[in-house]
Amino acid sequence: MRSAAFRLMLAATVLGFGGYAVLLPVVPLWVTRGGSGEFGAGLTTGVLMAVTVATQLAVPALLRRFGHRLVVAAGLLLLGAPTPLLMLSADLPPVLAVSVVRGLGFGLLTVAGSAIVAELVPAAEHGRASARYGYAVGIPQLALLPAGVAVVDLVGFDGVFLAAGIAPLLGLVCVPFLQVRPPVPAGHDRSAHPGERSAAFRRRAVAPVLAMVACSTAQGGLVTFLPLVAPGSTVAVPLALFGTALGGLLGRGLSGEIVDRRGGAGRLLPVGVAITAVGMAGEVVAGGGDVPVLLVTGAVFVGIGFGLVQNDSLVALFAAGGAGRYGTSSAVWNIAFDSGTGLGATGLGAVAEPFGFRAAFGLVAVLLLLVVPASRRVPR
Repeated sequence: MRSAAFRLMLAATVLGFGGYAVLLPVVPLWVTRGGSGEFGAGLTTGVLMAVTVATQLAVPALLRRFGHRLVVAAGLLLLGAPTPLLMLSADLPPVLAVSVVRGLGFGLLTVAGSAIVAELVPAAEHGRASARYGYAVGIPQLALLPAGVAVVDLVGFDGVFLAAGIAPLLGLVCVPFLQVRPPVPAGHDRSAHPGERSAAFRRRAVAPVLAMVACSTAQGGLVTFLPLVAPGSTVAVPLALFGTALGGLLGRGLSGEIVDRRGGAGRLLPVGVAITAVGMAGEVVAGGGDVPVLLVTGAVFVGIGFGLVQNDSLVALFAAGGAGRYGTSSAVWNIAFDSGTGLGATGLGAVAEPFGFRAAFGLVAVLLLLVVPASRRVPR
């Protein structure tokens, strides 16, 4: 964790995710200004995440073929370069076209980044290393999720789009200095038949993946629609977005320490899912910002619960796959994360347009409670 390569990867991650985070609540707001409804607003995030997930499926093979540095560089380039084109139109089709290209870049960056965590440090330090990577992912969200909406009022959408495009491109400066050993081929371990290893991995991955998809759906919907839930709020919504990101950092850090000190990755999954459900229930009671304290508190709970689940599930998947499957484990984790985010944005938008945001948030809270028992079933 003290190596220059690990620190430079964290710096590139901060810049790349900065360009992603600042636009997550801004792009939906941009297309609503262009005349799209709630479903169209959610679709911008949904398309971004759908392309991200599709790309992530191919990244383990790309890492083996081209190496980490080239994959990270391509991800940063595709994430940043097309972003200023959003300035040209707020109509839904061109915005979705930009989202497709950015999704390609985000898919490359996310899988390569979390795979590097496992490659650079011993397995005994995966919990804390994953937490530090989580800080690099979460700090931009902490600062930029609330700032993105607020800064729009100061510098306009064009200024935000320009900054979001430049940040990932600056991360390219770090890439030539990344020294990462090539991933170990997945079949290097001869202790068991490949089919048996694959079956064991799938069995162990069920609970982490379920927990990740459920909690990511909650946060993805919350972050996408908070600016629309209380459009007249200049304080509660930025605070709620800040609270979600801060809670995520706290949850990841706490999870990393507990897992490395006590072992047993996966034990925190039901706790995190339950806390996330409580947070979404708070958003239901808060309604459309009628109770600002609950709006903010619920968002903090969602962040903490999801932070616990993020770190614990990633370490559990690394342990389940072993050294030969770090790339695959990273891809599975990121696919669960981003498919949930897209599902939250698109699915909650589809529910909210006819039935309102209380119904959408309430539905997610119920689904989270149903996932709690299933997330307990992590093989030891």
